[in-house]
Amino acid sequence: MKRGWIIALTLLLVGCLGALIWYNQLKNKAQAEGGAYDGTLKPRLELSRFDISDVSDEAIKLNMHLLIDNPLPVSFTAKKVDYIIFIDNEEVMRSAYEKTISVKSQDSTLVSLPARLEVKKLTALLKRLEAKHIDSADYRVVSVFALDVPLAGERTFTNTQTKRMPTFHIPEIKITDIDFGKLGLKTTDVTAKISCLNKNKFPFEIRDTHYTVTIDDKEIAEGDQPQPIRIRAQATTPFVMPTTVKPGQSLGLLPKMMFDQKNTKVAIAFRCKLIDPNKNPMFNDSKFASTIRGTLADFVKK
Repeated sequence: MKRGWIIALTLLLVGCLGALIWYNQLKNKAQAEGGAYDGTLKPRLELSRFDISDVSDEAIKLNMHLLIDNPLPVSFTAKKVDYIIFIDNEEVMRSAYEKTISVKSQDSTLVSLPARLEVKKLTALLKRLEAKHIDSADYRVVSVFALDVPLAGERTFTNTQTKRMPTFHIPEIKITDIDFGKLGLKTTDVTAKISCLNKNKFPFEIRDTHYTVTIDDKEIAEGDQPQPIRIRAQATTPFVMPTTVKPGQSLGLLPKMMFDQKNTKVAIAFRCKLIDPNKNPMFNDSKFASTIRGTLADFVKK
């Protein structure tokens, strides 16, 4: 009986030593990769890129794609993530992700955290940086994970990621003219003349452009621009978006479009991909969407 206890204790000791060696190997590997922030072994995060999902006069909606790596010998589950975004040490947004995130041991996963930036606050910040002739800033994301099961005795773990990048101005898309060509009962040609103001010091391309035209809340046309459009640096680039209204789509709207343009609502939904020639990983190949709203009187040149 005594011999059995000795064997059991020996196996337990060997198991503990093996686990300790494995833990130290993982920890050293994480430190060598620059992933364990404070010398401890814990989940690591990497902010990969932003997708801009909508731009309006009030707010910019985007998704932050966050890579979560778990080097631990056990899986972990977070029931909530609180996160804050800072630009040049100024808080521009805070929010929470309420969905459960689970990452297996020695595995990683990609999550998308939604964010909403107030245009007024962001514009004021960019103007202050411009006044100081600052063309780059620290972008910092602080994330706090609430865990189901404690890791190393802690119910939460906090991650801070900072990247120094050029200040990024959101492209400003505007309608300069809408030309309906010949209004007809069967088909109507619509050409929207667009301008893109790029305040950034670098050019970029927009690709995979798709757009829809809505009049008085009725979608009357949609179109695509297969060719890339090069947007110049620190300049306004004009381009056109032609399309043909499908038969019957605008029939009931024709009288109002012709004689009451001031009260005829127009919305052009525009989406594309942004391509950076320098391959900036933060926004290269990012999705961009914007909806321009007004009335026909605002957009149709006399």
